[in-house]
Amino acid sequence: MKTQFEPLDLVMLVDDDDTTNFVNKRLLMKLGVAKEIIIKKHGAEALEYLQEANREGSAYVSPNLIFLDIKMPVMDGFSFLDEYHKLNLGQKRGLIILMLTSSASFYDLERLKTYEHVKKHFSKALTEADVKDIMSQYYQQH
Repeated sequence: MKTQFEPLDLVMLVDDDDTTNFVNKRLLMKLGVAKEIIIKKHGAEALEYLQEANREGSAYVSPNLIFLDIKMPVMDGFSFLDEYHKLNLGQKRGLIILMLTSSASFYDLERLKTYEHVKKHFSKALTEADVKDIMSQYYQQH
């Protein structure tokens, strides 16, 4: 498949739902979105990874794109975003965070607007059209 973008180094899926992760990962791989896709089951796991990736000399690769579920056990998407901001993990330029939800309330969608790192939200699971729009909007080669 011919793409109009270079594959990203790393995409992180943060979701507690195995089926959603399977479907999203398969779609992203099929479309050649990233060289590697990792899955974290909740926000705390994702934060641990990001903290390690930001450490000097770490072998961990920082993600270019994070798909973050809003509702998860242990640490939900909003708690993740609050900690992400507090820990100043957003210093990597070009990192895009997109929210995934199966049932976003009006309140949740309004609350998402207060997070500068969050670019958009999508319904689960991602579609091919969603992914193509994301890639053309944020990663199109000029």
